[in-house]
Amino acid sequence: MGSLVRFLFTLAAAVGAAALLAASLRRRAPPSGLPAQLVPSSHMAGRNRSFVLWLHGLGDSGPANEPIRNFFSAPEFRLTKWSFPSAPRSPVSCNNGFVMPSWFDIHELPMSAGSPQDGSGVLKAVENVHAMINKEVANGIHPDNIFVCGFSQGGALTLASVLLYPKKLGGGAVFSGWVPFGSSVTERISPEARKTPILWSHGMADRTVLFEAGQAGPPFLQSVGVTCEFKAYPDLGHSLSKEELLYLESWIKSRLNASAEKDS
Repeated sequence: MGSLVRFLFTLAAAVGAAALLAASLRRRAPPSGLPAQLVPSSHMAGRNRSFVLWLHGLGDSGPANEPIRNFFSAPEFRLTKWSFPSAPRSPVSCNNGFVMPSWFDIHELPMSAGSPQDGSGVLKAVENVHAMINKEVANGIHPDNIFVCGFSQGGALTLASVLLYPKKLGGGAVFSGWVPFGSSVTERISPEARKTPILWSHGMADRTVLFEAGQAGPPFLQSVGVTCEFKAYPDLGHSLSKEELLYLESWIKSRLNASAEKDS
């Protein structure tokens, strides 16, 4: 009889514990009937995230440029994904065929407004950049929140990639770059791509990509209906400055805020 009593007490305790657990779980469960707007949609999630693609210059590498992201500390970059790809190694004509990281061939340096261009090589490199962009769009990032930036050869590739992308992007930022193709390519620029804003920064003391090569950019962009903000930096040679990067942070931030307001 004693064993039966002990069994009943044990059974009662187990039932009581189960009831307490169920009540606890009910208290933790979210209430039903929440307003639909409290549940973020995939569209809204895409609006909150952003992507910055940085393209390095001739002979450089992606990892060497990663510290650039440290200049972007504003809250708007909390959900930003960064990518710093490295160019493939290939012979470069201006360096006597020496093999080095290069997005496309460069025939001469210093680069001037009238320097010959590797049009086919540029278009091939553009395809690779577009594949990187398309991957992020497929992952849910809105094109308005995608920014392509680059220095020198990477700046020239930035310009070509943004202009030849079929959709409007958040923006393209060219640092010490140049126009890497002829006027015949302008026929391939879509109406949507012409809406993508361009920030163009160039040092007036640049002896590698001459300032005149940078100055040729805004008139070219104006001729195809693209908005361009051109900033000249006195005494700056062929390099990036802290001032340029801080302005880029502000420039991208304002466009991210404008993108967020579209759905607010």
